[in-house]
This record gives sequence, structure tokens and C-alpha cells, in this order.
Amino acid sequence: MKNSIYVTKTRMPMQEAFFQQCSDFFQSSWVTNNGACVQKLEKLLAEYLDISNIISCNNGTTALMLAIQSAGLAGKKVAVTPYTYVATLSALLWLGCTPVFVDVEPDTLCLSPDLLRRRLIKEPDIAGVLPVHIYGLACDVESLDAICREQGATLIYDGAQAFGSRYKGKSLLAYGDYSICSFHATKIFHTVEGGCVISHTDEVHKALSLARAFGHIGDTHYCLGINGKMSELHAAMGLALLPGTDAEIERRGQLHTAYDAALEGLGLMRPIVREGQKWNNAYYPILMPDERCRDLVERALLAEHIHPRRYFYPSLNILPYLNQKWRTPCPVAENAARRVLCLPMYGDLSEDHVRRATRSVRNVLRYKVQVQEKA
Repeated sequence: MKNSIYVTKTRMPMQEAFFQQCSDFFQSSWVTNNGACVQKLEKLLAEYLDISNIISCNNGTTALMLAIQSAGLAGKKVAVTPYTYVATLSALLWLGCTPVFVDVEPDTLCLSPDLLRRRLIKEPDIAGVLPVHIYGLACDVESLDAICREQGATLIYDGAQAFGSRYKGKSLLAYGDYSICSFHATKIFHTVEGGCVISHTDEVHKALSLARAFGHIGDTHYCLGINGKMSELHAAMGLALLPGTDAEIERRGQLHTAYDAALEGLGLMRPIVREGQKWNNAYYPILMPDERCRDLVERALLAEHIHPRRYFYPSLNILPYLNQKWRTPCPVAENAARRVLCLPMYGDLSEDHVRRATRSVRNVLRYKVQVQEKA
């Protein structure tokens, strides 16, 4: 286990930095319910992201559920990408929404605006749209915004992986009617477990804050709510990690360059970075020529104690527990999900680790080419 390389590794702060952030609540015994660490973290995150209205949550899934509920989409039809982690869909299903799957663009693996427009025209009762900035890569935010405005649909971005990504000078989380982010331990910036909701008016921000804390203030109850609060302990982790986030992103960029050089000429497909984006380099996804090749590469990597992940498999429109009526074919997403592997990517990764991982990929792909040539 000690010599194994995993697809992600949790960023850890210096112990002294974390303990320093914990000192106040050890003195006050105020460990939850919007304490000083949470308030400080929300203020610093708003400054870092240059966003006015942000509330922290206990995880990204709760954050997404709060956004869906606040937008009035519970129980309604919502168009959603099938190429994402299952939590995106889970939030919709827990709130009684009907998912309407819309396939992705083949070059970005983000929700296709063209297909979305056709679907919204065909089904005008679709009330919301839930795209994902997959791998922290930007959706076509201009087209999606225009389409949703034309059709009167609420636009909620799942930016779970997008912390630190920017598009045309703004945080990627600043787009849409709502945007959510995950602060899970696997992310570039994390609070061990956590997340946030970003909105754009003080009124919506107030409603989200109320719903996050059971919907009441004191003995006065205003609305349906949930326990979505972040604890002081989790906020302290975020406060200790936030100052080093830019350095983490920069280091990942260097590792991306090393991967790119080592895999050049192998014909692997990678999702494109949209013009105008500064990517956070959150993941290193590669798409193999076919599923058999993906399986061979994964086995070769595991034999070297390197653990990639099939981010994201399966395409959510084929999940076995879905209502049969919801299983709209999404051939691009389904094909990508069968061929994708994410290679290890985290700031502590060494160039030697990159060489080990890419050697296995090259060996399998070159062997495949040799077999094809002989055939």
C-alpha cells in the first residue's frame, strides 16, 4: 500500500496551521451553527472567487439539493448531463425531479447546447438545466445561458470539480443562476467534507442560508429546510488549505505538461480546454481507442501498483435503478464512459510517478498497434 499511487491524494496542511485555526473554537466550544471559522471561510472564499453571495455546506450534494430546492425545481423536469459523478443525478432524484438526459459534446464532454435547445423546444415543460463543468473544464456558458433565457429555464451549474478554474477572467463558479462546488477531500481545495452554493442576489442568498439551517430562526419557522451546515472543524481545514491552493494548481499544471510530453503521438483523445479558460488541472483524463484497450491499460497500471479511476463510468442514463422511461440514449457519453481513464493527479505526485504511469500506457498502446499491423 505504501508504494501504491492512487488517482488522487488528499491535500494536507501543516499541522500547526490547522491547529491554529482550531484554537478559537477550542476556547469558545462553538463548533457548529455558523461559528467564527465558517464565517471567516465564507468571507475569504468570496474574496478568492470574487463572488458576493456564497454559503458553505456540509457537502456538495447537499449544496446541489439546496440550489434545486431554492430554484423551485423540486418535482419538476430538469435537463442534465449523463457524463458526471452519480451525485449530480442523486440530488435530482432525492427531490423528486424527472431527469431528462441530454448528451455531451464529443470534444469537451460537457453538455451539448445544440442538443439541449432541441430538447427544450420539444419538451417546453423542462423547468431547469443542470450541466457539469466536467473535470473543472468550462461548459459553453454563453450558449447555455442564452438558451435557458430564451426558454425560461433555470440554469444550475454543478461545478463540483471547478474550484480555481476561470473563464474570461471570472471564476467558473460565477456563471449560471446558481452554481455549486464540492469541497470533498479529493478536490483541489477541500474541507474534508463540504461544499458551497453561489447565487447572485441578496434575496436568494438569504433564502439559501435559511434553508441550510432547517428553515427557521429561533422559534419562527419560515420554510422547508435541511441540516446543510458546515462545522467549525471542517471550516478550519479549509482555512488552513486555502492559502496554498494557487500553488497546488500551478504544480498540477506542471504535471499536466509532463504527462502531455510523455503521451504525445499515441493518438489518445483528451477533452479540450475551451478558449478563454484558465483550467485548474484538477484531473488528467485520457480516452482510449476502445473499451478493450482501456481494460488492458488499467490492468497494466494496476500491475505496477498504480490505481487509475474510470471517471466517469457508467454514463448515468443507463443506471439500472432508473425508471425505464428516463433512459434516453446518449451515445457520445456512453462511448466516452467506456473508454475513459483518469491517471494520477495531485500536487505531491513526482515526475517519476508520471513516467511509471505513462510507460504502462505506452507499452499497451504500442503492443496494440503491432498486433494490428501484423493482422
